[in-house]
Amino acid sequence: SHPVLESASDKSSTDMRAPTQLLGLLLLWLTGTRCDIQMTQSPATLSASLGESVTITCRASEDIYSALAWYQQKPGIPPKLLIYDASSLEDGVPSRFSGSGSGTEYSLKISSLQPEDVATYYCQQGRSYPPTVIQAMT
Repeated sequence: SHPVLESASDKSSTDMRAPTQLLGLLLLWLTGTRCDIQMTQSPATLSASLGESVTITCRASEDIYSALAWYQQKPGIPPKLLIYDASSLEDGVPSRFSGSGSGTEYSLKISSLQPEDVATYYCQQGRSYPPTVIQAMT
């Protein structure tokens, strides 16, 4: 059976943190706490199996001019930059990761999902100051 991605967006707190879980593959989107730009993720639910593709979308409340980064974090390890400037792949990151988008809508695609892709994923807008603070919910 397909693992199911369940949203916990109804548990969002005032610091705008909201996790999403896919059988250990955690996808987290964040919003800035002291800036006007708000970030939201869609879809709220999805399913995927190993070898399939997963797409995470982050939408900004206003144009962030491609100032968007995607990070991966595994337990006990600091976040790892995957994508910067919306679509630029960081050195050493497998090509199955790709970023796209412009304006207010951005996405991270993981093609051919692998077991080592189990992690927490963050989108971060860098258009407004201060930039989004990366902090995971436990």
